[in-house]
Amino acid sequence: MTSQPRIVIIGAGPTGLGAGYRLQELGYDDWVILEAADYVGGLATSFTDDKGFTYDIGGHVMFSHYAYYDDLVDKLMGGDYTELEREAWVWMEDRFIPYPFQNNIRALEPQTVFECVEGLVRAQREQRTFENFKEWVDALFGPGIAKHFMIPYNFKVWATPAELMNFVWIGERVSVVNSEAVLRNVLLGEDQVSWGPNNTFKYPLRGGTGFLYDGLRTYVDDHLELETPVASIDPVAKQVRTKDGRTWDYDVLLNTMPLNRLVDSMESVPETVRAAKDGLHWSGSHIVGVGVDRPANSTKNWIYFPEPDVPFYRVTYLSNYSPYITPKPDQTLFLTETSRSQHKPEPADTIVDRVIDGLIATRLMDESDRDLIATTWLCSPDMSYPVPSTTRDAALGTIQPWLRSQGIWSRGRFGAWLYEIGNMDHSAMQGVEFVDHVLSGEPETVWIPRGEGEQGAGIR
Repeated sequence: MTSQPRIVIIGAGPTGLGAGYRLQELGYDDWVILEAADYVGGLATSFTDDKGFTYDIGGHVMFSHYAYYDDLVDKLMGGDYTELEREAWVWMEDRFIPYPFQNNIRALEPQTVFECVEGLVRAQREQRTFENFKEWVDALFGPGIAKHFMIPYNFKVWATPAELMNFVWIGERVSVVNSEAVLRNVLLGEDQVSWGPNNTFKYPLRGGTGFLYDGLRTYVDDHLELETPVASIDPVAKQVRTKDGRTWDYDVLLNTMPLNRLVDSMESVPETVRAAKDGLHWSGSHIVGVGVDRPANSTKNWIYFPEPDVPFYRVTYLSNYSPYITPKPDQTLFLTETSRSQHKPEPADTIVDRVIDGLIATRLMDESDRDLIATTWLCSPDMSYPVPSTTRDAALGTIQPWLRSQGIWSRGRFGAWLYEIGNMDHSAMQGVEFVDHVLSGEPETVWIPRGEGEQGAGIR
């Protein structure tokens, strides 16, 4: 590699834009970003429909683990943001309870409360071992909490059976159970509502989450090629060929498109690497927005839905994030998320109607609100979540070292295929740290090596 490598970046999502921002910040000029779409931001972009309602692709909030990202967000938003205290709820047994579920069960039916507490006591007494996510849930939470919330909710999110998932992704993503907190909730009536890293968060006043990435675009525009999808990659010649017939030479390649698609696009790939991508699994989604011409009448931020009688697993009151999400005051915008996969098919042609029926069934809308619906919106990405399957880490342990031997870094939500570092802040920082590593030899601290023989990887 030369001391001044030619850098090609595939994808202008948070990771690619983070890398581009860092390169221009350092005054480095020999690089380009190739983006297939005609916009930037990837899954973090936002859209405004012809009625003036603004939508994100899922429920995004601004919180961070990194001072660099915090400073960048502050720079991009200036003072044009709202700052909210998280108000998250769970809807089950025809009622709302505070999130996290396991610490706030006292309002449920007495039989449910008994099953949850009795199962927790038994689980903590038995100290079972576990080899997959289902067994981890059973061992830590007990059969009651597993049955009533953890297993059905996670199936709705991942569209993947829990026994096909590993548990190394948990970290701060799942609130582990605290038996004292459960007992204080049940016996003393004390709710716990502040768990998690995003108990306060920021949100742009205008433009949705995509406002941030539109802002980042201004720093990379002179190195950005939109509507330039990749056709193939030759790792021997170190060339990217795009579908418009152009060829892009590189010394170092940062890939942020899905890792399985990267392997499919490459020439001269060893059979072991090509076969390993079959261990990567994912889910898609239907994101449905429903705009209603009346006030929200609620201060909730979002609600989780573990029960199977409604298609969505989460509903966000997006209009509570900013008064400019809707075109007029006193309008409500619901943003709903429904996962889908071969394990959980969700027909697209009926999803909007099923979502509206579900919003009425769970009392977020009244039957009379059907006449007040001002707009609906549907976005159905084929890939929304990189599933932490039991086969994932072995696949990554084969694919990623070979890519690195070819001068290719694959990072980001689907580029790294690590949900545990798939938030926007994680993704942007993977791009920043890629640059610092390539140009200055600084270690990557966000990306996690996974695979057989790697520290902390695999199923123990």
